[in-house]
Amino acid sequence: MSEAEKQRSHNRILDAAALLFRERGVEATSVVDVMKAAGMTHGGFYRHFASKEDLIAAAFRHAVDNVVSNMECEGISEGREKERQDYIAKYLSQAHVQDRGQGCPLAAMGTELARTEGAPRQAGAQASVRMAALLRDASDVGSDRGLAAMALLVGTITLARLAESEGEADRALEAGHTAMGLLQDQWPKDRL
Repeated sequence: MSEAEKQRSHNRILDAAALLFRERGVEATSVVDVMKAAGMTHGGFYRHFASKEDLIAAAFRHAVDNVVSNMECEGISEGREKERQDYIAKYLSQAHVQDRGQGCPLAAMGTELARTEGAPRQAGAQASVRMAALLRDASDVGSDRGLAAMALLVGTITLARLAESEGEADRALEAGHTAMGLLQDQWPKDRL
Protein backbone atom coordinates (compact mmCIF):
# COMPACT_ATOMS: atom_id res chain seq x y z
CA MET A 1 0.00 0.00 0.00
CA SER A 2 1.41 3.41 -0.96
CA GLU A 3 1.70 6.21 1.58
CA ALA A 4 -1.08 8.11 -0.23
CA GLU A 5 -3.41 5.09 -0.03
CA LYS A 6 -2.52 4.55 3.62
CA GLN A 7 -3.32 8.22 4.36
CA ARG A 8 -6.67 7.97 2.55
CA SER A 9 -7.52 4.85 4.57
CA HIS A 10 -6.42 6.59 7.78
CA ASN A 11 -8.68 9.56 6.98
CA ARG A 12 -11.63 7.27 6.22
CA ILE A 13 -11.18 5.65 9.63
CA LEU A 14 -11.00 9.06 11.33
CA ASP A 15 -14.10 10.30 9.49
CA ALA A 16 -16.06 7.17 10.45
CA ALA A 17 -14.89 7.23 14.07
CA ALA A 18 -15.57 10.95 14.51
CA LEU A 19 -19.12 10.46 13.21
CA LEU A 20 -19.91 7.28 15.16
CA PHE A 21 -18.38 8.44 18.45
CA ARG A 22 -20.48 11.63 18.30
CA GLU A 23 -23.66 9.82 17.24
CA ARG A 24 -23.50 6.76 19.49
CA GLY A 25 -20.91 7.58 22.13
CA VAL A 26 -17.42 6.26 22.69
CA GLU A 27 -18.39 3.31 24.87
CA ALA A 28 -21.20 2.18 22.57
CA THR A 29 -18.97 2.21 19.47
CA SER A 30 -16.52 -0.63 18.88
CA VAL A 31 -13.44 -0.69 16.70
CA VAL A 32 -15.30 -3.21 14.52
CA ASP A 33 -18.13 -0.69 14.06
CA VAL A 34 -15.67 2.02 13.02
CA MET A 35 -13.79 -0.18 10.57
CA LYS A 36 -17.01 -1.45 9.02
CA ALA A 37 -18.26 2.13 8.58
CA ALA A 38 -14.91 3.01 6.98
CA GLY A 39 -15.35 0.12 4.54
CA MET A 40 -12.37 -1.78 5.93
CA THR A 41 -11.74 -4.96 7.87
CA HIS A 42 -10.99 -5.03 11.58
CA GLY A 43 -7.57 -6.53 10.87
CA GLY A 44 -6.35 -3.31 9.28
CA PHE A 45 -7.01 -1.23 12.38
CA TYR A 46 -3.62 -1.81 14.00
CA ARG A 47 -1.75 -0.54 10.94
CA HIS A 48 -3.22 2.85 11.81
CA PHE A 49 -3.75 2.97 15.58
CA ALA A 50 -2.16 1.35 18.62
CA SER A 51 -5.44 1.10 20.56
CA LYS A 52 -9.04 2.25 20.74
CA GLU A 53 -7.87 5.06 23.06
CA ASP A 54 -5.44 6.22 20.37
CA LEU A 55 -8.32 6.21 17.86
CA ILE A 56 -10.62 8.12 20.23
CA ALA A 57 -8.07 10.90 20.71
CA ALA A 58 -7.23 11.11 17.00
CA ALA A 59 -10.91 11.05 15.93
CA PHE A 60 -11.79 13.72 18.46
CA ARG A 61 -8.96 16.00 17.25
CA HIS A 62 -10.05 15.32 13.65
CA ALA A 63 -13.65 16.28 14.46
CA VAL A 64 -12.53 19.47 16.21
CA ASP A 65 -10.33 20.38 13.23
CA ASN A 66 -13.29 19.96 10.89
CA VAL A 67 -15.61 22.03 13.07
CA VAL A 68 -13.34 25.02 13.81
CA SER A 69 -10.96 25.25 10.85
CA ASN A 70 -12.94 28.06 9.16
CA MET A 71 -12.75 30.25 12.24
CA GLU A 72 -9.02 29.63 12.69
CA CYS A 73 -8.28 30.55 9.08
CA GLU A 74 -9.90 33.96 9.46
CA GLY A 75 -7.53 35.19 12.17
CA ILE A 76 -8.36 38.24 14.30
CA SER A 77 -10.35 40.33 11.86
CA GLU A 78 -13.80 41.35 10.76
CA GLY A 79 -14.00 38.01 8.89
CA ARG A 80 -13.19 36.16 12.09
CA GLU A 81 -15.99 37.97 13.93
CA LYS A 82 -18.45 36.96 11.22
CA GLU A 83 -17.24 33.35 11.40
CA ARG A 84 -17.60 33.44 15.20
CA GLN A 85 -21.16 34.78 15.01
CA ASP A 86 -22.07 32.25 12.30
CA TYR A 87 -20.60 29.45 14.44
CA ILE A 88 -22.67 30.54 17.46
CA ALA A 89 -25.85 30.77 15.37
CA LYS A 90 -25.31 27.28 13.89
CA TYR A 91 -24.36 25.90 17.30
CA LEU A 92 -27.56 27.14 18.93
CA SER A 93 -29.84 25.62 16.29
CA GLN A 94 -32.31 22.77 16.12
CA ALA A 95 -30.19 21.30 13.29
CA HIS A 96 -27.26 20.98 15.70
CA VAL A 97 -29.49 19.41 18.33
CA GLN A 98 -30.62 16.78 15.83
CA ASP A 99 -27.27 16.05 14.13
CA ARG A 100 -24.89 14.82 16.81
CA GLY A 101 -22.67 13.12 14.24
CA GLN A 102 -21.64 16.37 12.55
CA GLY A 103 -21.94 18.65 15.57
CA CYS A 104 -19.64 19.87 18.30
CA PRO A 105 -17.32 17.11 19.50
CA LEU A 106 -17.22 18.59 23.02
CA ALA A 107 -21.01 18.54 23.34
CA ALA A 108 -21.22 14.99 21.98
CA MET A 109 -18.18 13.40 23.62
CA GLY A 110 -17.01 15.72 26.38
CA THR A 111 -18.55 13.90 29.33
CA GLU A 112 -17.15 10.58 28.15
CA LEU A 113 -13.67 12.04 27.59
CA ALA A 114 -13.77 13.53 31.09
CA ARG A 115 -14.04 9.98 32.46
CA THR A 116 -10.97 8.76 30.55
CA GLU A 117 -7.26 9.15 31.13
CA GLY A 118 -4.36 9.76 28.81
CA ALA A 119 -4.65 10.85 25.19
CA PRO A 120 -8.46 11.05 24.92
CA ARG A 121 -8.75 13.28 27.98
CA GLN A 122 -5.81 15.41 26.80
CA ALA A 123 -7.46 15.85 23.41
CA GLY A 124 -10.64 17.03 25.14
CA ALA A 125 -8.76 19.49 27.35
CA GLN A 126 -6.78 20.88 24.41
CA ALA A 127 -9.97 21.27 22.35
CA SER A 128 -11.63 23.18 25.19
CA VAL A 129 -8.78 25.68 25.26
CA ARG A 130 -8.63 25.91 21.47
CA MET A 131 -12.36 26.42 21.01
CA ALA A 132 -12.61 28.92 23.89
CA ALA A 133 -9.83 30.98 22.27
CA LEU A 134 -11.80 31.08 19.03
CA LEU A 135 -14.93 32.29 20.81
CA ARG A 136 -13.21 35.39 22.18
CA ASP A 137 -13.50 38.55 20.17
CA ALA A 138 -10.56 40.84 19.49
CA SER A 139 -11.13 42.84 22.69
CA ASP A 140 -11.17 39.72 24.90
CA VAL A 141 -7.44 38.96 24.96
CA GLY A 142 -6.59 37.82 28.48
CA SER A 143 -10.23 37.35 29.52
CA ASP A 144 -12.26 34.24 30.16
CA ARG A 145 -15.13 35.32 27.92
CA GLY A 146 -14.30 32.64 25.34
CA LEU A 147 -14.36 29.97 28.03
CA ALA A 148 -17.64 31.36 29.37
CA ALA A 149 -19.08 31.27 25.84
CA MET A 150 -17.91 27.67 25.32
CA ALA A 151 -19.44 26.61 28.65
CA LEU A 152 -22.71 28.31 27.72
CA LEU A 153 -22.83 26.71 24.26
CA VAL A 154 -22.01 23.17 25.43
CA GLY A 155 -24.46 23.45 28.30
CA THR A 156 -27.23 24.78 26.06
CA ILE A 157 -26.88 22.06 23.44
CA THR A 158 -26.73 19.40 26.15
CA LEU A 159 -29.96 20.66 27.72
CA ALA A 160 -31.64 20.92 24.32
CA ARG A 161 -30.70 17.32 23.53
CA LEU A 162 -32.11 16.18 26.86
CA ALA A 163 -35.46 17.88 26.19
CA GLU A 164 -38.42 15.58 25.70
CA SER A 165 -39.94 17.58 22.86
CA GLU A 166 -38.80 19.87 20.08
CA GLY A 167 -40.64 22.73 21.79
CA GLU A 168 -38.68 22.20 25.00
CA ALA A 169 -35.46 22.00 23.00
CA ASP A 170 -36.36 25.28 21.31
CA ARG A 171 -36.86 26.87 24.73
CA ALA A 172 -33.38 25.75 25.79
CA LEU A 173 -31.90 27.09 22.55
CA GLU A 174 -33.68 30.42 22.99
CA ALA A 175 -32.37 30.65 26.56
CA GLY A 176 -28.89 29.99 25.19
CA HIS A 177 -29.27 32.78 22.62
CA THR A 178 -30.45 35.16 25.34
CA ALA A 179 -27.57 34.23 27.64
CA MET A 180 -25.04 34.57 24.81
CA GLY A 181 -26.38 38.04 24.04
CA LEU A 182 -26.03 39.01 27.68
CA LEU A 183 -22.52 37.59 27.81
CA GLN A 184 -21.47 39.51 24.72
CA ASP A 185 -23.15 42.79 25.71
CA GLN A 186 -22.67 42.92 29.45
CA TRP A 187 -19.36 41.22 30.21
CA PRO A 188 -18.10 43.06 33.27
CA LYS A 189 -15.36 45.46 32.20
CA ASP A 190 -13.36 44.71 35.35
CA ARG A 191 -12.99 41.09 34.19
CA LEU A 192 -11.27 42.01 30.91
